[in-house]
Amino acid sequence: MGYVTRIVIIGGGPGGYEAALVAAQLGAEVTVVDRDGLGGSAVLTDCVPSKTLIATAEVMTTFDSSYEELGITVDQDGAGDRESKVIGVDLGKVNRRVKRLAIAQSHDITQSVTRAGVTVLRGRGRLGAGGQAVDGSREVLVDAPDGAVHSLRADAVLIATGAHPRELPDAQPDGERILTWTQVYDLEELPRELIVVGSGVTGAEFAGAYQALGSKVTLVSSRDRVLPGEDPDAAEVLEDVFRRRGMNVMGRSRAESAKRLGDRVEVTLSDGTVIEGTHCLMAVGSIPNTADMGLEEAGVKLNDWGQIQVDRVSRTSAPGVYAAGDCTGVFMLASVAAMQGRIAMYHALGDAVQPLNLKTVASNVFTDPEIATVGYTAADVECGKMDAVVVKLPLRGNPRAKMQGIRDGFVKLFCRPGTGIVVGGVVVAPRASELIHPIALAVDANLTVEQVASAFTVYPSVSGSTAEAARQLHIRKRSAGES
Repeated sequence: MGYVTRIVIIGGGPGGYEAALVAAQLGAEVTVVDRDGLGGSAVLTDCVPSKTLIATAEVMTTFDSSYEELGITVDQDGAGDRESKVIGVDLGKVNRRVKRLAIAQSHDITQSVTRAGVTVLRGRGRLGAGGQAVDGSREVLVDAPDGAVHSLRADAVLIATGAHPRELPDAQPDGERILTWTQVYDLEELPRELIVVGSGVTGAEFAGAYQALGSKVTLVSSRDRVLPGEDPDAAEVLEDVFRRRGMNVMGRSRAESAKRLGDRVEVTLSDGTVIEGTHCLMAVGSIPNTADMGLEEAGVKLNDWGQIQVDRVSRTSAPGVYAAGDCTGVFMLASVAAMQGRIAMYHALGDAVQPLNLKTVASNVFTDPEIATVGYTAADVECGKMDAVVVKLPLRGNPRAKMQGIRDGFVKLFCRPGTGIVVGGVVVAPRASELIHPIALAVDANLTVEQVASAFTVYPSVSGSTAEAARQLHIRKRSAGES
């Protein structure tokens, strides 16, 4: 280029720190303005903490649901030869581990970024009101913790400020009894009776986790089923599992308010029904962190929800300004935020870039069983967006699943009827997040069901069901005279 390009990144989450690493690697002068610690909410208050908590819940669920079938005996009354042990959870200890791992992960990210030559400034970043300078650069103002305001010039700016939990006007969290998902890690004792408001991914994950840890859980869903945005068959399996394990799932029930009364919480529904519990977790969506940043004054367009509008290479409507992650609302996953950030830097610095393709994104709901998806969905097929043949193979016939006592779950594949190219898939199983990868590779590489079916799988293995589903799709094609 003949000169050092100046990059300023506002926000140190996955979109921000991954972009910083790419920009530094490409020779830019990079500054990250971060308020809370590198890693952002994904590392400090959301993804890493919640999955660490869920890891403990997973152990409890596996033991509780399978130990008798697998021949494991538990001496609960001390009558056996060994000393009696009652299995329980020390939530304070669990949460201290959660926080410790989150801070350690943030520290590792900070070291990695600084080793790459990136400057990290603590403070709140915003765009300067002056717009573009004559040389095309942008001004970024940094409100430092000591009250000082610093000015930076940048040839390109990336906004990666994330989002925060949405709060209902009549259900204000107090951090003790009425909680958002960022506040649950301060609890020292397990909620005896937990009301979870919201049945999306966050609500379902926490409801399942706390039920496994020993809480009596009521899940309040405004829709007719849990996980309304996920595969209907997968959501049906999970809801059935929740109910079988004793969860009170209340469908078509909208919460209007939550009120604390001493050591109790009352949640009032829109039909007047009142639910009582010891704690209430509000999981009713998120709000992008885009307010008071000078975005609209700088020409950055926002939608009605305050999310930054971007194209497939992360450009906003303002020249030289890019955006990535939850503040864009494109696909609220850490992996997508990171990809958006990397794409933005490749584009800004003139490197080869492949636009974001959401149909190759693999996602996972960390419930038990997990729900993993990639590519086109059942909804896409039903509405005619994609013409596809579908096979669903229950795991109850899989030999490894039988050995492990797995009764719930399935593998579902979608392929084009003529070519047999795999265009999507769903896995519902323990560790579905690991099992979705071969399907994600097939979708990304445009592999056919014949190619998936012909690859060797380990016997016995749960992943063998993916190959079997592909074989069934091949047979279905042949029976229709398409091969």
